[in-house]
Amino acid sequence: MLTNEEKKVKVYSKTKRPTLPTDVDPQTPLDSLNLNWREENLPEKERTKHVHRLHPYLGKFIPQLVEIFLRKYFKPGQIILDPFCGSGTTLVQANELGINSIGFDISEFNVLLSRVKTAKYNFDLVYKEVLDILEKVRSATKKDERQLKFIEFETSLIQINKTDNEYLTKWFAPQALSELLTYLYLIETEGYTYKDLLKIILSRSARSCRLTTHFDLDFPKRPQTDSYWCYKHSRTCKPITEAYKFLRRYSIDTLQRLEEFADIRTDAKVDVYHVDSRKVNIPPIDGVITSPPYVGLIDYHEQHAYSFHLLGLKDERESEIGAAANGLSLKAKEEYQRNIAKVFKHITRSLRDGGYLVVIASDKTNLYDKIAELAGVKIEGIVKRHVNRRTGRRSNQFYESVFIWRKNKN
Repeated sequence: MLTNEEKKVKVYSKTKRPTLPTDVDPQTPLDSLNLNWREENLPEKERTKHVHRLHPYLGKFIPQLVEIFLRKYFKPGQIILDPFCGSGTTLVQANELGINSIGFDISEFNVLLSRVKTAKYNFDLVYKEVLDILEKVRSATKKDERQLKFIEFETSLIQINKTDNEYLTKWFAPQALSELLTYLYLIETEGYTYKDLLKIILSRSARSCRLTTHFDLDFPKRPQTDSYWCYKHSRTCKPITEAYKFLRRYSIDTLQRLEEFADIRTDAKVDVYHVDSRKVNIPPIDGVITSPPYVGLIDYHEQHAYSFHLLGLKDERESEIGAAANGLSLKAKEEYQRNIAKVFKHITRSLRDGGYLVVIASDKTNLYDKIAELAGVKIEGIVKRHVNRRTGRRSNQFYESVFIWRKNKN
C-alpha cells in the first residue's frame, strides 16, 4: 500500500500550450509539462521521423515523450537502460542526445529491429548491398512473356522457394512467397555485410504483402483470397500477390531514413541484448526510461509472426510478461504486477543511488502503485497524458501515465 506521503504526490495534468522537447531542461518543473499533443502541435512526420518508422510496431511510445524525460533527468555520457526496449525508441533518442544506452527484450525480432535502427553504417556499402540484392531478386523472379529470367544461383529457384512452413504458404500468394524466399536466400548466401538490415527490409515487405485486407495489417484473423470492400481506400481491393514492389519501396525508404538519422546521431554507445530482464546481469546504470508491455492486450510475438516464420527467429512468447493469451483476469493482473516489479527491483541493484526510473504505461486498472511498492522505489510524481491516436483504424483515444520513480538513497 502507498504511504501517506506517497498519496500526496501530485498527479499533473495541464491544459496550456503543449510542451516541446526543446522547452525542457533539468530545471523544468514537472507541473509545467503538458504532454497532450495534438496533430497541429506534433505532426505525424515528426512522431515518425527518420528510423522511428523503419518498421511498423504496435504499442510503441513517440520519441518526443522519451526526449523530454531524457532532457530533464539525464545528461550526455550517462548510461540509461530500457528493459523492454521494443522497437528501440528510447535507444535512438538517447543516442541523439549523446547518452549511452542499453536495451533488453525477450523478442528476438525486437532486438533485431533495435540493432538495425541504432547501428552505424558505411553508406557506400549499404547502398551497394541494398540495390544489389534488389536487382538480383528482380532478375530471378520477374516473368516476361516467355520465361523466368534466371541468375546464377547454386541451386535452382524451385529449390530456393521450397518450404514446408504452413504459415508462409497460408499467408502469402505463390509469387509473393517466391520473391520473399529468393530475397532471403540471397541474404544467406551472397556474403552481404548488412544482413540484419536486409532482414528488416524483407520483414517490412512481408508484412505488407500478406494475404490480408489493407485495413487490418496488425492482427489479421484469416487469409483474404478474394476481392473485398476496403475501409482504408473506400473501394473494392484485391489481395496482394507480389512482394517485389514492396521490397523496392521499402529499400528506398530505408536508405533515406538511415541517412537522416546518420546526420544527427552521436558516438554514444548502444548495446541491445536478447535476454529476459528478470534474469540478466546488469552493469551499473544511471537511470531507466521504458514502457513495459501492456497486460493482456498485445501479443508482442504474434504481431510479427510473419518475421518469426520467414527469418527463423526463436519464438519465446511463453516468457512474455502480461501476454495477451493470459487475458485480464485478476490472477493475470497479479502475476503481471509481480513480474514487472521483479524487473524493476532487479534493476535497482545496478542503479545508482537516487537514480530515476521513468515508466510510461496505460494504467487503466491501477496496477502500478502496487508495482512501485513491490519494487521498493520512491514515487516522485505522475504525469497524466491524453493520447489522441490519429492513424489507421485505431482512432480511439486513451490516457497513459508517466511514473517518475527514484531509487532510495542508502
